[in-house]
Amino acid sequence: MRLRSLLTMTALGLELLTGEEDLDRFVRWVVTTDLLDPSRYLSGGELVLSGLQWRDSPADSETFVGALARAGVAGLAAGDARYGGVPEDIVEACRRHRIPLFRVQENVAFATVTEQITRNLSTGRAADLSAVLDRHRQLVAGSGLGSVLDLIERDLGMSCWVMSSTGRVVAGSATPPEGVTAEFLNARRLPLVVRENGSPYSIFAVDQHSTSRVADWFLVFEGDCTEWSEERRALPGELAAVVSLERARQDDRQSAEGRLAQELIELIVSDAKPAEIISRLELTGLGPGETYIAVAAASEGDTLRPGELRVLLREILYGRRPAAGVVDGEAIALIPARSSILDEIQLAVSELAPALGESRLSVGVSGVVDGEGLRGAVEEARYARRMAGRSEHPASVVGHDQLATHMLLLASVPDEVRRMFRTRLLDPLSSYDQDNRADLVHTLETFLQSSGSWTKSAELLHVHVNTLRYRIQRIEELTGRDLSRLEDRVDFFLALALR
Repeated sequence: MRLRSLLTMTALGLELLTGEEDLDRFVRWVVTTDLLDPSRYLSGGELVLSGLQWRDSPADSETFVGALARAGVAGLAAGDARYGGVPEDIVEACRRHRIPLFRVQENVAFATVTEQITRNLSTGRAADLSAVLDRHRQLVAGSGLGSVLDLIERDLGMSCWVMSSTGRVVAGSATPPEGVTAEFLNARRLPLVVRENGSPYSIFAVDQHSTSRVADWFLVFEGDCTEWSEERRALPGELAAVVSLERARQDDRQSAEGRLAQELIELIVSDAKPAEIISRLELTGLGPGETYIAVAAASEGDTLRPGELRVLLREILYGRRPAAGVVDGEAIALIPARSSILDEIQLAVSELAPALGESRLSVGVSGVVDGEGLRGAVEEARYARRMAGRSEHPASVVGHDQLATHMLLLASVPDEVRRMFRTRLLDPLSSYDQDNRADLVHTLETFLQSSGSWTKSAELLHVHVNTLRYRIQRIEELTGRDLSRLEDRVDFFLALALR
């Protein structure tokens, strides 16, 4: 209950002497004391009843009231019995320390005050508990976060939104202020107060322990949280806990469909037969007669855990029925084909870049395929993702149209075949480099990138042409290939591209 409610309890006849501006403070309990310094027995929020037995001189008022202020009590109720009224020095001390002061008439026993206030506190706590249980009931019943935010707006007159890192409004009836997503992603510290058209809004993270904001949801409240009362400042933490529960409930990794999507991605990557893959499509909610696009995403720098990466990829693709899974630390999703998808993904990823810090997010997008071409699409997306990972930008997207034509061909070759091809050609050189502290692999790569030009290659490697000729000869001896032949150059070029 609030201090203001004491004035409505007419049977007590309490009179407010000072502190009208602080009557919205909450009373947690009632304590009776006549110690000059009772602070060790106070923990904050109490209404202190005192018969003023501690007062021997006006100077004692400063000591007593100062102790109450440091303890954070809600207010003081002083009895008339000893002095026939409340001395003015006590009133002044309460005014200085902003302690609301009530006068208890001589004919009203402290036991009566304590009993009636305690009864009201118990009733209020029961009502609060009922309200909490009702909110949880609505959430569990499936009405979701919207009903919880409606209750906040109805009870507190304050609009609130739950939003994702991509700017999607997860819950909230009105339109959120512009720019809050960028403010959330760029903020050095939360909570953060921002202004939109002169009005303040407060931003809070949902998960304080998330390894990266790009995988988190956040809360936006109307108003400046630095000006809120203690009770209202506790609201974001309570709402964040409810939102976390709802987010976990929506996480499709826990659903049968989510598990089937993970199995489908693993099946595709494991080089299963097209007929077996197509038979699994419908189980994940995708139609076998549709055309598809594959999307792969990875994070360098340990910013995102695999589970968070998968959640982020689903968020980027929200509304497109993604079937997503994680394989070898890489999130992979299949979605029904749509012409504008590449531009939409590039926009979403670019907006996430400020929150990545020193880490990187790379995304690859395949071309359009039917059900029988899913494996090639996934391989194409994974290769495009690796190409995106070579970019200097913190967040990069590479589409299928940016890939060289020979890499499109290689995307459809089984992993084991590509691995054997690369090993046979490059392992002899890698082993020689390791054993002799040589640089044959880099020499080969520079030679091919220079189109076999001896002079240009030597300049790039900062060696004499004769040294370069010796290295090329050594490469040919170790591999049994002839770099003057176009066929052997192409093989080496492809092997290097497959690293």
